[in-house]
Amino acid sequence: MIRRFFGKIVQGSLLISGSVTSLAILLIVLFLFSEASGLFTSPVVEKGYVLAVNKENEITKLTPVQIKEIFDANITNWKDVGGKDMEILPVRLSDLPSYFTEEEMGSEFQNLPGCINELVEKNPGILAFFPEQYLPQEFSGKVFPPQNISLADFFAGKEWFPTSTPTALFGLLPLLLGTLLVSVGAIVIALPFGMAVAIYMAEIADNRIRKALKPVIELLAGIPSVVYGFFGLVVIVPFLQTVLDLPVGETAFAGSVVLAIMALPTIVTVAEDAMRTTPRSMKEASLALGATHWQTIYKVVVPYSRSGITSAIVLGIGRAIGETMAVLMVTGNAAIIPTTIFEPVRTIPATIAAEMGEAPAGGEHYKALFLLGAMLFLITLVLSISVEYISDKKRR
Repeated sequence: MIRRFFGKIVQGSLLISGSVTSLAILLIVLFLFSEASGLFTSPVVEKGYVLAVNKENEITKLTPVQIKEIFDANITNWKDVGGKDMEILPVRLSDLPSYFTEEEMGSEFQNLPGCINELVEKNPGILAFFPEQYLPQEFSGKVFPPQNISLADFFAGKEWFPTSTPTALFGLLPLLLGTLLVSVGAIVIALPFGMAVAIYMAEIADNRIRKALKPVIELLAGIPSVVYGFFGLVVIVPFLQTVLDLPVGETAFAGSVVLAIMALPTIVTVAEDAMRTTPRSMKEASLALGATHWQTIYKVVVPYSRSGITSAIVLGIGRAIGETMAVLMVTGNAAIIPTTIFEPVRTIPATIAAEMGEAPAGGEHYKALFLLGAMLFLITLVLSISVEYISDKKRR
């Protein structure tokens, strides 16, 4: 009677614990995507500001990249953005003292609307960026209609420049490609070494050596990532810079090497456990037919353990994609589209870790970082589903 009573208490406690945990995870995911979706309702131009041109200018819309390039003086003629052959005159509010005296603008800037109206009217090639509060009531120019950040601006964007004005750029491509480049490089490096160690521990090493190596490998998985990052920054980065004669050592390759070291324990442990599940009868049958030990490993053990080995690879990729601190310290943090693995890159987790502290809560930058987190969640979700599928296939 007492045992049944305590059994019900334990069962109820487990049910409540599981329900609360599942609800918490669901709420976290909903919060993540609700914050992330707000980016696509945010204006392209900085909130509270407007872009204006002369009324004779036929251009009615500019992309965020075009706006940035114009104010960075990389685009200097309207014909480059589909307009007339006319020089562009970008003007910010801080440039007005170059055109008007303090008396003309007013001691309290009460005359700024009139000054802005006059400046836009006199310069056919002007592109003015100023606060909306200074927009004249009877404006003689043309104000660009408000537009929100689009899906293409984020998913197809090639630049990540969240502090740019008058428009910030939130391009996913350089961060996504940097993440994939570092992760794939890590798996390419870690997989041969991990498989070699797993085969040795499962099929070659005796029990004494296996019992000694197993705790050491599992201990490697418990080392904090910041320690790996510090080791990579102090040892691996200078070594690669010297040996490969690179301009800088903080590259995607350095990140791949560090992540490969971090992924090794996962790959070795999962692959070795999979190989040890190979039925002894299958190995003995192979040896009885005249196959050597290595032929048995290659023709019997590895094919039978293929699902487990694939799971080890997927779990290793998941560890590499989600890593933050180690990658942040050794990859150079350059948000550019990489052309080789020997260039600095920036990954999605590193971007979130580096910029979340400086992003104003509720702003476009803040929402863009949450959207990066949502993308990372989707990537890891796909990997988890892949692991479940592979494991289920193995059971069948």
